[in-house]
Amino acid sequence: MRPLLQSYDIYIICATILSVICIFVLENISKMLHRFKHDISNIERPKLFTWPFHYAPHQLSVIAAEEVKNFLATHPEWSEEISRGKMFGVLVVEHSEGGLGYLAAFSGNLAGSNNHEYFVPPIYDMLQPGDFFRRGEAEITAINQRIAELTKGEAYTLAKRDLEHTRADAERKLSEFKRVVAEHKAERDRRRAEGENSDILILESQRDNADMQRLKRQLKESVAKSEEHFNRLNSEIAALKLERQQRSAALQNQIFEQFRILNGRGEIKTLVELFAPTAQGIPPAGAGECAAPKLLQYAFLKGYKPIAMAEFWQGASPRGEVRHHGAFYPACIGKCKPILTHMLEGLDVEPNPLEAIAPAEPRILLEDKHIIVIDKPCGMLSVEGKSGVRSVEQWARERYPDVTSPMIVHRLDQSTSGILVLAKDKNTHKALQEQFIRRSVSKRYTAIVEGIVTYGIGIIELPMRLDYDNRPRQMVADDGKSAVTEYRVLSYEGERTRVEFTPITGRTHQLRLHSAHHRGLNAPIVGDNIYGRECNTDLKDGHRLCLHASRLEFTHPVTKERIKIECAPEF
Repeated sequence: MRPLLQSYDIYIICATILSVICIFVLENISKMLHRFKHDISNIERPKLFTWPFHYAPHQLSVIAAEEVKNFLATHPEWSEEISRGKMFGVLVVEHSEGGLGYLAAFSGNLAGSNNHEYFVPPIYDMLQPGDFFRRGEAEITAINQRIAELTKGEAYTLAKRDLEHTRADAERKLSEFKRVVAEHKAERDRRRAEGENSDILILESQRDNADMQRLKRQLKESVAKSEEHFNRLNSEIAALKLERQQRSAALQNQIFEQFRILNGRGEIKTLVELFAPTAQGIPPAGAGECAAPKLLQYAFLKGYKPIAMAEFWQGASPRGEVRHHGAFYPACIGKCKPILTHMLEGLDVEPNPLEAIAPAEPRILLEDKHIIVIDKPCGMLSVEGKSGVRSVEQWARERYPDVTSPMIVHRLDQSTSGILVLAKDKNTHKALQEQFIRRSVSKRYTAIVEGIVTYGIGIIELPMRLDYDNRPRQMVADDGKSAVTEYRVLSYEGERTRVEFTPITGRTHQLRLHSAHHRGLNAPIVGDNIYGRECNTDLKDGHRLCLHASRLEFTHPVTKERIKIECAPEF
């Protein structure tokens, strides 16, 4: 009887150990895979996965995001950092049991770490790199130290000081001699006026010129000697700087090779491979560290089926960018598009909504032998692009096949509707473009913005430039080009304001950025998926960018008549 009991005891012990292990595993899984706290039983799953570059968040993603926000509220130790602004993301997934849960991630790091129990881990932990990084970093540090030693050394300091002194002395001597020569010339002019023999005066002038050339040669030789000595010392420093640059590039490339990115078919590519075909050819800083790639990578590794995804901003807006607290945003283009394009392969993904809906045809407002003025519909490109979306340029070529010269004079954003003028011949095209360049064309836009604009009229002056890592997004920057917009409130419509914009300059996305930025109106245009507070992208249901070119005034290139065209928006 006792051996049997012993066997049973052993069985109980093993079963208990196994249970503990299972519980431990499940608990650890649950730290990353979160069960919905809200009842989602009546919410229909999306048929296709989210197109990450232009989307309206699915209800499941919205609920998941709210639960992540609630979790963040329980960690006051992060509040100060988050208040400065950070992007988070959620990925709704189907787990092995067929149920739904969600994963959460943050872009970059949080509280100086890439690893927190609630959030998925990084694809590659930049804060905990391998031995190769520490070795490479140590080598670069040693080069920096050697450069510092050389640049702060006595020989280098003396050579630099000698060169500066020699150059200053040469400039002083040359300036002094030029003053003397000028005095000699004035004296000769006086003597010449008194009738003195001109041959003598010419000889004196020639002597001054010869002395000047002799002094210049001497000073040049003196400076060159000092430069040669300084350059001998500086060449070693230049060689070290070049080596540092090469080693840094190689180390950065080695780091990017550590990012082994999965896709829906289980295929792997490194960041280096993914960015090789792009215009820049190399990954930008921070590539692979955004929330979206982290989420998909973890889901693929764990065998979860991606259902829906969304990214949202928490905290203050960066100084130059437009980010609204709690708002959803599409994935960035510069850092994420090559990565996510690869990762989405093998998944059934929504079509790009801007490409999925065929825009309406332009409406002709005015036409004669030389010009065409149209009302461009929302969703139509001005000129042909790579996406295959129908453009005004394509429409014009089809309608006017005999016109061989350029027709598009100026452009409107794809999402912007309104007045656009085209030319039927080369001379008209050139003359109209010159008017736009000279800013003799008057343009006005009608928009509906989120919130109440308190000041009835005003001027917005915020310099702008391209956000190089997130094209075509623009940002406010002190080193940007001047951008000036006048505005006038037309009416208040509930919690929104109808505004008339008069752009004094014509920068890309000027009205959209000036409207949304906190130093502008701080009121994004309704339906603005780039700078707005909501991802309103379903053009079928009327959720469009509420921006319309409503008035255009220009001089007819042939008749010289001042043309005024007005066209009211549909919104």
